[in-house]
Amino acid sequence: MNGKRDDNTPHGVIVVGAGPTGLLLAGDLAAAGVPVTLVEKREHRISNLSRAFVAHARTLEQFDARGIADALEAKGRPLHRIALFGRLSVRLDTLPSRFNHLLVIPQYEVEKVLERRAVEAGVRFRYETEVMAVQQGGGVGGGPYGVAVDVRTADGATDRLTAAYVVGTDGHRSAVREAVGLPFPGKSVIRSVVLADVRLDEQPEEVLTANAVGDAFAFIAPFGDGYHRVIGWHRGRDVPDSEPLDLDEVREITRLALGRDYGMRDARWMSRFHCDERQAPAYRVGRVLLAGDAAHVHTPAGGQGMNTGLQDAANLGWKLAAVLGGHADPALLDSYEAERHPVGRAVLRSSGGIVRLAMAKSPWALALRAALTTFVNHVPPVRTRAIGQITGIGYRYPAPRGAHRLVGTRVPDVALTTGRLYESLRGGRFVLIGPRGVDRTHALAGARGSDQPPVLGARKDRLTVAAWTSDRRTTVLVRPDGYVAWAAEDADDAAVGEALTEWLGAAG
Repeated sequence: MNGKRDDNTPHGVIVVGAGPTGLLLAGDLAAAGVPVTLVEKREHRISNLSRAFVAHARTLEQFDARGIADALEAKGRPLHRIALFGRLSVRLDTLPSRFNHLLVIPQYEVEKVLERRAVEAGVRFRYETEVMAVQQGGGVGGGPYGVAVDVRTADGATDRLTAAYVVGTDGHRSAVREAVGLPFPGKSVIRSVVLADVRLDEQPEEVLTANAVGDAFAFIAPFGDGYHRVIGWHRGRDVPDSEPLDLDEVREITRLALGRDYGMRDARWMSRFHCDERQAPAYRVGRVLLAGDAAHVHTPAGGQGMNTGLQDAANLGWKLAAVLGGHADPALLDSYEAERHPVGRAVLRSSGGIVRLAMAKSPWALALRAALTTFVNHVPPVRTRAIGQITGIGYRYPAPRGAHRLVGTRVPDVALTTGRLYESLRGGRFVLIGPRGVDRTHALAGARGSDQPPVLGARKDRLTVAAWTSDRRTTVLVRPDGYVAWAAEDADDAAVGEALTEWLGAAG
């Protein structure tokens, strides 16, 4: 069938791209009651050829806030130490997190869990559907819908989908980003990186094995199904991605970098790719937003790619839900770019720094690498900051002038009178934490003399009230993504009420 047909189903949000970022975002929106459609160009098949292999602590905390962390922990392998360059050893068991480790887990296992959650939440999926154009402006689609997405289906027909917002999570070749005219400046850092999924006769001593020697670098990680992913690069082998690849080349690079090839055999898949460092100058154009690889790409060093995209989704989902639910002004969406763009830029720097150190060849570059690794090893504050960046727990968001020092910071999984914080965040809730024994009835009702029912009024489905188990006097309002929205010392009812009105809307 050819020709154009209009899809009149109401879509509060259209998410384009069914990778981890899009699946998490769509699931969050649907769980919040937002009508959401996830559009994917590929057929419905979760591939085992994914590049991402690790989930960092901050990502696991976000999974915990959605009740899926334990299922993923059961499928992966925890790693409590990262070794780099033969000199740098980073321990993760001191992380101030319930997840004081790195979880080695293939991306496809993450996608399976996220897809199941999205389906159960009511996400409408449209596979084999390609975005051809995006139009936004007054009157598009009629009523409140402000974005029209023209798509082509597998049978050659074209549809028009309309929504209040569109989010592009469709990778580094994002059709959404191109449709709204955003450039993707940057450059290729490394060419002709080889990938192979192989069986090994010898098991590596470490869960993750990586090293660089001379002109060669190699990395090995397990899938958990008997196969291992091998990533390799050789400085002297600079060829196009289309150049044929055989297993002998992968073996040779691995032997040069790691000393042996572990008896690799039975390759089920091999390919070449190149590493880019790119970032869109903006993450929002009107009612169109970008997240994940559509907004930023970088080298795989540090395993931060999938994790950064998932953090984008965790930041954006509750904000879109609040705006579409009438609880927040659309200006709240501006904070998404303000908070996440600097993080994307920082990840480009950190991952790029790691890969450049791995590529070091000249005597002065090797000496610099040795000096830097020694410095990180022996200066605790530097090591803590480096670990915080790689794992994601060290980032904080900008706070307004005069705000409490905690505003914008990540809150660890503290014990509360209602249980663990990240259990209380489930369902996309805010959590108000206050001193024990303080009655907040008036603040929660909206104002003194309010005719709202006592305690929460209309906020009851979006707010959990708890108290510290300690004698702490600070009152903290925690956002659904686990960051501090507002805080005060010895706050009175009026201050708490104002904060709740600002972040959750009026109680009535």
